[in-house]
Amino acid sequence: MVGRAKKRGYHHGNLRQALVDAALALIEEKGPTGFTLSEAAKAAGVTPAAVYRHFAGREDLIAEAARQGFEIFADLMEHAYAKGQPSALASLEATGRAYLAFARRFPGHYVAMFESGVSINRTSDLSRVAGRALGVIEKAAGELMTQLPEDKRPPARMVSAHIWALAHGVVELFGRGAPGTKSPFPPEDLLESGIGVYLRGLGLIHGDG
Repeated sequence: MVGRAKKRGYHHGNLRQALVDAALALIEEKGPTGFTLSEAAKAAGVTPAAVYRHFAGREDLIAEAARQGFEIFADLMEHAYAKGQPSALASLEATGRAYLAFARRFPGHYVAMFESGVSINRTSDLSRVAGRALGVIEKAAGELMTQLPEDKRPPARMVSAHIWALAHGVVELFGRGAPGTKSPFPPEDLLESGIGVYLRGLGLIHGDG
């Protein structure tokens, strides 16, 4: 039944998306380098030759999966940012939580985006949407930095990179259920406390606030 559904999608002109969906499932199962284009074609219910009408190789297929992931990711980040307004701190913390939520809900996309080795500059569309997504964290960080005197204000891009690194590290170590990496604390609590320690160091949070 699954095979028939995939072939029906192909006949309606959805082969490109069927291949992306097949690649996402294979990425979740085998990792970004653990499958071939032939396997993706078989999962989509078409011949290997049909793949090359849409993608020059596996990396191009993964890049499209990453692009679609960044589109979803950007929408989630923008929603989280807006939900935290008008507080710059709440917006920054909300984008961090959205990062964790995205990694859980869209593991195939997440791996294609951040762990496949495919550069976000591989295509102009991928670069554009990745910039939109990651720009949300930078925007929130920039707003928060205005609370500091100019001579003590680190660049917003640097701060956003630190927050991104914290979120990514929590996902990699504790947010994906990898054997041997269980934490006694929920990933959200780890990220929130880590951001809190970082912002206290900058002088943006005082006392228990």
